[in-house]
Amino acid sequence: MNEKKRLEGDYETSLNIIHSDERGTYVLDKPRQGVNPMISVYADNIPSAWELAMLSCWDYGTRVGTHYDTKKDTPKSKEGSICVKISNPFNEPRIHKNFPGGPEELESYRQEVVNGIHDNWIDPQAGKWTYTYHERLTNWNPYENEEELRKGGKRILKKGINQINEILCELNNDITSKAAQMITWYPTADPKTSKDRPCLQRLWFRPLEDNDGYLLNLNSHWRSRDLGKAWFMNVYAITDWQREIANQLQERIGKPVRVGSYTDISDSLHIYGDYFEDFKKEFERMRNPNLEKRVWNSNHPAFQMMTEEAKRKLKEDPDWYKKGRG
Repeated sequence: MNEKKRLEGDYETSLNIIHSDERGTYVLDKPRQGVNPMISVYADNIPSAWELAMLSCWDYGTRVGTHYDTKKDTPKSKEGSICVKISNPFNEPRIHKNFPGGPEELESYRQEVVNGIHDNWIDPQAGKWTYTYHERLTNWNPYENEEELRKGGKRILKKGINQINEILCELNNDITSKAAQMITWYPTADPKTSKDRPCLQRLWFRPLEDNDGYLLNLNSHWRSRDLGKAWFMNVYAITDWQREIANQLQERIGKPVRVGSYTDISDSLHIYGDYFEDFKKEFERMRNPNLEKRVWNSNHPAFQMMTEEAKRKLKEDPDWYKKGRG
């Protein structure tokens, strides 16, 4: 059932808007140019969450030009501060067929984030990457300043910090701890760089009791993010990490730990004007709340076949797709 109405009540005002359909719900404050809208999306799976975030940003996002615009007549992007809560990111369907990319690219990116297969691409002195999320979270060690970052030079600590190990130790010592977080930001250097600053800022883990064990909930915090082309792959990979960490925590504490909710918070989640035309047909399809023809379960034979092929190629050569060998 499609429903879009004004909310009323003690804690809501007529300035709020709610949209509900079979995919879930989004709520936002009154859209007004010059004020970044705050949008909250609630869904039970990743594809539903992506579509509702896309539609809410497309319909109500504020208009703003960016330094990424390629032409003078490039339409202004649409953006909002958007919080997306997924009750369980491993609920099926887990795969949206129409995200920009394919199963091979998705698997390569998952391994880049979770396993660090592209950490060797970090070579700022050669004009290459200055970070990967895997490297920042498993070997956090700030450069002394921007110049040192650009040349891959002097760092502050004698040895980098594996933050995954730190949060596992923290939760093993005190499962009720609210300090199980990891960060990517290097305040000594990242603010002064003109590009290649991490979008992901922080991951916060919260195990909560559930029957005979725990649900490991995850909040991710992002400063700036491409909703159309990056969000889906980001969430797919980060939640796979959530599952890996749940498994590792289970081994440490000797009690069941399962994946709980995933909450995704972006200060600026945006759809760039450069690809408005490319996404028009996709938005038309998203107006239909019935997802059936646009999604796959993760055990779909076609998705599994392409994913397993990607795993085989990446095991042979982690740079397989970068080298155009696919």
